[in-house]
Amino acid sequence: MRIRDIAAIVTGGASGLGGATAQALAKGGTSVFALDLPAAIEQAPAVDGVTYLAADVTDTEQVEAAVATAAGSGVPLRVVVNCAGIGPSARILSRKGRHDLGLYRKVIEVNLVGTFTVLTVAAEAIAATEPDEHGQRGVVINTASIAAFDGQIGQVAYTSSKAAVAGLTLPAARDLASHGIRVMTIAPGIVDTPMLATVSEEFRETLAAGVPFPKRLADPTEYAKLALSIIDHDYLNGEVIRMDGALRMAPR
Repeated sequence: MRIRDIAAIVTGGASGLGGATAQALAKGGTSVFALDLPAAIEQAPAVDGVTYLAADVTDTEQVEAAVATAAGSGVPLRVVVNCAGIGPSARILSRKGRHDLGLYRKVIEVNLVGTFTVLTVAAEAIAATEPDEHGQRGVVINTASIAAFDGQIGQVAYTSSKAAVAGLTLPAARDLASHGIRVMTIAPGIVDTPMLATVSEEFRETLAAGVPFPKRLADPTEYAKLALSIIDHDYLNGEVIRMDGALRMAPR
């Protein structure tokens, strides 16, 4: 699928994985609508071809408004990349007591329900477009994590949400096949995003040393490169791709 002269939605698009993807799409001629929280957008760089929209993925009305803006931009909405997410850590039982159920619900609400909300609302808009010469209307790329398969101690909420994102990939692809919409998921390993900006260089080196090859953290631009490859490769559908340097996470 070509990315020039189409519209795309990227959630979490102000920084990190979403920011790199939004910029890569815009560089290729896509009209990008980057959804994020207002505070994140305030810190986002100005990028030609990227329009920032304040939207909380857990708020259906805000998502509907953002999708309507993208769908009404004058070019067909073809691409959605879901990068918005959170990753707090807590054990089921700790010295502080049992896992906070409110925190668990919040992680599920943002990472899973938010992803599903954007997928569903955007798919409805994409399905209303005219197909291209190959019968395609669009592609949705969701973001899981290798924690979906190798969840560590303290990641029970995060792993639950990301495993569910991975699990919805195939049935979502089957549901949307008749509309010419593909669904794929990327499961990144350890990526050098703003979430790691506060940790020490020593800890970053320890993380990198655990990766079989290449022995370094991934860069957000590598996620963006993979996302663009998925968009371009019309036969990729209903699958989860690990981007992790062959890393398999230890229990802690």
